[in-house]
Amino acid sequence: MVDRLFDAFFGCWHGNYSFPISTRSGARRKSGAASLTGTYVVCLDCGRELPYDWEDMKVIGTQADQRQYAQSLATKHAA
Repeated sequence: MVDRLFDAFFGCWHGNYSFPISTRSGARRKSGAASLTGTYVVCLDCGRELPYDWEDMKVIGTQADQRQYAQSLATKHAA
């Protein structure tokens, strides 16, 4: 909670990213940013990991974007 408030006032804008990093299937790193898409980028300013979508070639930055992405995946797999 305090982190969110701090980020709202003084937070990082996440403007500099690393190259997208994909995890191998069966790898230990299945939590965090890579759990959503299997690929993530790292903000080079603050070190935060953010999910990355290879198909759309974009960072999925906000919680709302992450929920929307997860819902679209669920509907794609259900059809």
